[in-house]
Amino acid sequence: MQARKKYVLLGLCACCWLVLFYWGGGVQLRLLRLLTRQRGEVVRPWPNWTDRAFLPRYAHLDELQTDPGMAESPRQRRQAWSAIYKDSRCRMETCFDFSRCRRRGREGFRVYIYPSEKNDRVSESYRKILTSIGDSRYYTSDPREACLFVLGIDTLDRDQLSGQFVPNVDERIRGYPLWNDGRNHLIFNLYSGTWPNYTEDLGFNIGQAILAKASLNTEHFRPGFDVSIPLFSKDHPQKGGEHGWLVRNTIPPRRKYLLMFKGKRYLTGIGSDTRNALHHIHNGKDIVSLTTCRHGKDWEKHKDARCDHDNLEYERFDYQELLHNSTFCLVPRGRRLGSFRFLESLQAACIPVLLSNGWELPFSDVIQWNQAVIEGDERLLLQVPSTVRAVGNERVLALRQRTQMLWEAYFSSVDKIVLTTLEIIKDRVFSHISRNKYMWNSLPGGLLVLPEYSTHLAHFPFYYLGLGVSPGQEFTAVIHAVSPLVSQSQPIMKLLQVVSKSKYCSQIIILWNSEKPPPNRSKWPPMPVPLTVTDGRRKTTSRFLPHVAIETEAVLSLDEDTVLLTSEVNFAFLVWRSFPERIVGYPPRSHFWDPLKRAWGYTSKWTNNYSIVLTGAAFYHRYYHYLFSHYLPQSLRTLVDRTSNCEDILMNFLVSAVTHLPPVKVAQRKQYKELPSPQGTKSVPWANPEHFNQRQECVNTFANWFGYMPLVHSQFRLDPVLFKDQVSVLRKKYKDLERA
Repeated sequence: MQARKKYVLLGLCACCWLVLFYWGGGVQLRLLRLLTRQRGEVVRPWPNWTDRAFLPRYAHLDELQTDPGMAESPRQRRQAWSAIYKDSRCRMETCFDFSRCRRRGREGFRVYIYPSEKNDRVSESYRKILTSIGDSRYYTSDPREACLFVLGIDTLDRDQLSGQFVPNVDERIRGYPLWNDGRNHLIFNLYSGTWPNYTEDLGFNIGQAILAKASLNTEHFRPGFDVSIPLFSKDHPQKGGEHGWLVRNTIPPRRKYLLMFKGKRYLTGIGSDTRNALHHIHNGKDIVSLTTCRHGKDWEKHKDARCDHDNLEYERFDYQELLHNSTFCLVPRGRRLGSFRFLESLQAACIPVLLSNGWELPFSDVIQWNQAVIEGDERLLLQVPSTVRAVGNERVLALRQRTQMLWEAYFSSVDKIVLTTLEIIKDRVFSHISRNKYMWNSLPGGLLVLPEYSTHLAHFPFYYLGLGVSPGQEFTAVIHAVSPLVSQSQPIMKLLQVVSKSKYCSQIIILWNSEKPPPNRSKWPPMPVPLTVTDGRRKTTSRFLPHVAIETEAVLSLDEDTVLLTSEVNFAFLVWRSFPERIVGYPPRSHFWDPLKRAWGYTSKWTNNYSIVLTGAAFYHRYYHYLFSHYLPQSLRTLVDRTSNCEDILMNFLVSAVTHLPPVKVAQRKQYKELPSPQGTKSVPWANPEHFNQRQECVNTFANWFGYMPLVHSQFRLDPVLFKDQVSVLRKKYKDLERA
């Protein structure tokens, strides 16, 4: 009997314990989960640690954000963010006025910059951003025309301890008549928050403005509205920028070091956990992970037992040598999520391995970063070496090549960073004519693909090869005429006959650019193809206008005095069909660097090298007409019109900047030569010494605008098979080419 009572009592105790656990623990746990989900928290699974001995060194990501003892909790930070950014749910559809942009059609995307006040301090980086906008084709000085507004107040550095910090921004922007709670405004920022927490607080209410910000956290990023931009230094070039370091198809794809990092180690505070752990993967052989405590004024007060050893090891390796000789580069978070190491790695073709949980990568809306970087996890640092070792050689080469494409297209200059930001916003405004992901992530990049021309890949010459598309089998001849028609024996009459006999010629357009009106149609000879005479409006650049009458992909650009044979035209067109993204033609020229004048020179000397093919006799794709008229700034086109010179050089600059390739020269009977001639000679424009000097100046002006020299030298020349060979004439397809 006593034993039965004993078992009953034990059973009741067990039942009570289960009930207490269920109601006191299970329900509370479920309630806690429900509340956290309602507050928008992401429930993260606990990582599957491979070495539990290191568990005490790591904490939950939210706990790594602040110093213990004086830190805000994650809940407090979210509340602070919500108080500052009340429009955290903003999207283009809810917080942007599309009518301001669409009232003037596709030309309605204009950007206005508020004028700076007298005592405003503007950093070098923000001055570059404003200059990029001011020099762009989207800038307007009239706020009534604007679709987008940019502050004249420097908002790049919102660290209150910084000398670049601008106070009272809230008060100032509320006084702007056009502020309208930030609607249709774009705010740039590189540094937010301050010591010790470095939150994303900008110190003023951005309202409904679009935020173009570095180090954006995915939790605060408003998809389809904000734009994540890269962190760049004040020394980042305004235009052009340095080329990437990867030589085409470098073999072997791997370098001396597998993985490297060299940088600061934070002893306390946000970001310190990640950087303090980096020494665990350093082996001094194929993995070099170096940190130093030696930064800041009082670093010695906080030094730990490892600092002296780390500082000695740090000095053993040169950072630039490591960059040049490493396959993968660690890019850990700093005090903020972004790091200068990111752009440095991209340029060096050192595949970035990101250790920055929650970072919204730059231009994430359009760039497919999984093709260029390895995304690691701060909590799984010890797995990084095995992860990168497992990447095959083909994948390594593909990743490195993609870093170069992205660097060249979007990150090598402040101009490109700013224009990419504007183009992303423009694609959102005009979503029906926006670029697709393929255009953004393949050469030549989204900045050089204008969707107003077309949104179909097959309409652009640089996509033909990848799509397996062949160019069209006909061309349109565009003849630039500047002389009045007074005789049937003028060179243009013979040229018309020669070109119209080509079996590939679809139509001929004469751009009449003479002071006298064009003659009647009856004055022109009868031809087997349609002939159109259109007004050139006495502008030199009118020869490159995107004329609606041009129906073919291929354009044959000709000067009125060009001397060619029909077989020469046919051969050049067949060569162009193999190189549809390039200029293919006859008269070559070249550029060179003059070390004495420290300037670029221009020459027409006959050498094995050339970098320009004159458009007085050349084929190219009609898209370059559109790009010439809508991508290049008005200042360059005005220069060409004012001097009636250099338009052919400018077109070569443009095409080489798009393709990173030289033009293609084909064989010809007649040699065209530009040389300064004695004073008083006025037979042809290029014989005038002033004409030649202008072309020298143009080369330097164009190089300054592009920010680098895009022209590429080549020795490649294509001749017809058996050209000038001592064989039977019956075997020759282009037998007329060797007749002088």
